[in-house]
Amino acid sequence: MRKQKLYEKLARLAVRRGVNVQPGQPLVIRADVRDHLFIEMCVKEAYEAGAGSVSVDWRSQPVTKMDYTYQTEETLADIGHWVYDREKGRHEAGACYLSVVSDMPGALKDIDASKIHAYQKAYYGLMADLQKYTMNNEGQWSVIGVPSMDWAKAVFPDLPEEEAFEKLEDAIFAVTRVSEDNDPAADWQAHDDDLISHAEKLNAYAFKELHFTSELGTDLHVGLVKNHIWVGGGCTTPAGVYFDPNMPTEEIFCMPEKTKVSGTVYASKPLSYNGILIDGFHLVFKDGKVISHGAEKEEEALGALLDFDEGSRYLGEVALVPYDSPVSQSGILFLNTLYDENAACHLALGRPYPENLQGGTEMSEEELEAHGANSSSQHHDFMFGTAEMNIDGICEDGTAVPVFRHGNFVF
Repeated sequence: MRKQKLYEKLARLAVRRGVNVQPGQPLVIRADVRDHLFIEMCVKEAYEAGAGSVSVDWRSQPVTKMDYTYQTEETLADIGHWVYDREKGRHEAGACYLSVVSDMPGALKDIDASKIHAYQKAYYGLMADLQKYTMNNEGQWSVIGVPSMDWAKAVFPDLPEEEAFEKLEDAIFAVTRVSEDNDPAADWQAHDDDLISHAEKLNAYAFKELHFTSELGTDLHVGLVKNHIWVGGGCTTPAGVYFDPNMPTEEIFCMPEKTKVSGTVYASKPLSYNGILIDGFHLVFKDGKVISHGAEKEEEALGALLDFDEGSRYLGEVALVPYDSPVSQSGILFLNTLYDENAACHLALGRPYPENLQGGTEMSEEELEAHGANSSSQHHDFMFGTAEMNIDGICEDGTAVPVFRHGNFVF
């Protein structure tokens, strides 16, 4: 493997800082078969860190596409209960989860959207009560990316294949804070400390609402739940284990109040949904709900996302990302949400993170809803931040406090 040392450092970072596997703890890795060499590094690193066991859930993007092409909706929706039993057993054993992404953007664009919807609805319906394990940070989880040739060609279509791959490879190492001569874990600690500092400042204000405007036409009011908590950097499990869920991460995020969102938002980057790239879209909110929408590309897929379940038309997350973040400054549209969401402020349709509400991780679904949280089996981020985005925080007395000017924090 080219750049062996960098990949080894990335694997070490993913295992020991990202998911932070503990002595004796089971680790589950989810990855494409194309990435087997990197996964072998992760497995070795995990065992050297003391993992009790490591299991790999392999997938193959071409096989997934064939499944959708040749199976019927009925077959796709027939999810064996063994899938649920396996995950429940992993949770009971206290497993942590590492996901490695490298898929080609738009690979499923020619697939019948109703088939994808049928599978996703059946899967999330079956697994609904298990989502709290990661959403509540009961166990560590982390997502990290590695380059693939197909992904590189999609990001840099005008470059020769090898040059495109190397450019994507270098960009991934850079935004993940991995270089030949640094200590990535130390750099991540300093970065997390900076994000936590911004979150603490926002928490001190306890805004009731944020008002977003941008040169694209966004004019959106996002109410925040009472007793909300802004979170930035890593997370901590109930057992006190610190981990970094997303690598890279540049966001400080919070929980919107379900019915207190109004106005129009214009996306600033494409949204990858089930392998389909939705682009040039906007959403109009009233009383928290998306009441109309439009898209220049893949509007049908956007409609399927919004109609997935009753909570899919409401927000579950609002996240602030400076325009001057390393991902944004790379000038690269990664066509992958893990990266692109860290180049711009973003919103998420669907399920919220309970950690954004005081006492939220101990609340039932009904208690969360009573505090203004949305409820959904999905969580999909889309980017709307721009170079000229302005954000005002609105205090309880109506006072407006500048938070962002020209795309960046002013405090």
